[in-house]
Amino acid sequence: MLRNRMPIIEIAGLNHPGVELFCSLTETQLRNRIEPEKGIFIVESPKVIRVALDAGYQPLALLCEQRHIEGDAADIIKRCGEIPVYTGSRELLASLTGYTLTRGVLCAMRRPTLKSVSTICKDARRIVVIDGVVDTTNIGAIFRSAAALGIDAVLLTTNSCDPLNRRAVRVSMGTVFLIPWTWIDGDISQLHDWGFKTMAMALTDNALPLDAPILKQEKRLAIIMGTEGDGLPQETITEADYVVRIPMAYGVDSLNVAAASAIAFWELVRK
Repeated sequence: MLRNRMPIIEIAGLNHPGVELFCSLTETQLRNRIEPEKGIFIVESPKVIRVALDAGYQPLALLCEQRHIEGDAADIIKRCGEIPVYTGSRELLASLTGYTLTRGVLCAMRRPTLKSVSTICKDARRIVVIDGVVDTTNIGAIFRSAAALGIDAVLLTTNSCDPLNRRAVRVSMGTVFLIPWTWIDGDISQLHDWGFKTMAMALTDNALPLDAPILKQEKRLAIIMGTEGDGLPQETITEADYVVRIPMAYGVDSLNVAAASAIAFWELVRK
């Protein structure tokens, strides 16, 4: 029985030492910008936790409904070794975290040391730059499409949502652990230094259609996706080598950034 071999800790209330990882710490506190090596993030659901473990991420603690200890979480608990496994009723855990656990299991993990922009870009041919996107669901969906459709890497401006936000990780189905990514600070045009042409997705009068042949001829292309509401900053659009739009029908002017990214990735990655 797992209960006899693993450090299973049954909690009776919200003040149990150790569970603050899952309830009282804000996303900012978890991220720990001052000391990134001490940063933590939360992964939700057994499937996504397994992807993170397979990718080499370090688990720190588990929070698990009682019924999953010898069920859906059994293999995860075994893989994680001697880390605390906090458990309680579904109702208690929901009151502790503030939400009902989608699959009954949470894992606190150590944040990785991110690679530099130059390392990320070194061997990449197609990358996406996420500029100022703050919706966690959109971030997760963009990562999932990027991984599925063959984008080589993801760069995010520092005013974008954290890809290791719990909801973003869940929506990405763990692909945030699979595709290389890092933050880009400063002017996006610095990508020219690594041989990239930049392509701003924007609605302008002179925008090229997404299927313009010249785009596929570019050896290295950075696809810049903007915010959900205002789109890309005018400066970014002006400095881009190309401004590109998705041709649409029925008078529709734009798509959600996650949907638009999937279409752009499909068109620009395929040979």
